[in-house]
Amino acid sequence: MRLWTLHPRYLDRAGLLALWREALLAQAVLAGLTRGYRNHPQLLRFRNHREPRAAIGAYLTGILEEALRRGYCFNAEKIGTRGDVETIPATEGQILYERGHLLGKLAVRDPAAWRRLNAAGKPATHRLFTIRPGPVESWEKT
Repeated sequence: MRLWTLHPRYLDRAGLLALWREALLAQAVLAGLTRGYRNHPQLLRFRNHREPRAAIGAYLTGILEEALRRGYCFNAEKIGTRGDVETIPATEGQILYERGHLLGKLAVRDPAAWRRLNAAGKPATHRLFTIRPGPVESWEKT
């Protein structure tokens, strides 16, 4: 499971589709609807949020907006709890780690997307996250 801190605009088609599916799975886990992935480290930042289900709903909404911008037909009804929530802090180190990780994937799958992300310099994040100084997040498996 990979729940990117980076803005979904940087993902290629395959990456955006995978992110949608994985975030829906995370939503099911947080709602107690599935037993798999309950202890996955990517879920910690959502579990630690004051409103975990609303936070994953806000995350899914950001993915949906990017999909709609691209002309994809994602089903908005799959998003459970919606609404404004407090942002989740993320570190600069996490953003840099994810940027490098995604660049490696895009170099193989989508050179045009690789060029866009590489040219972005400091990439934008999903609006659910606010960036603060610091190393890669402790939950990340590097």
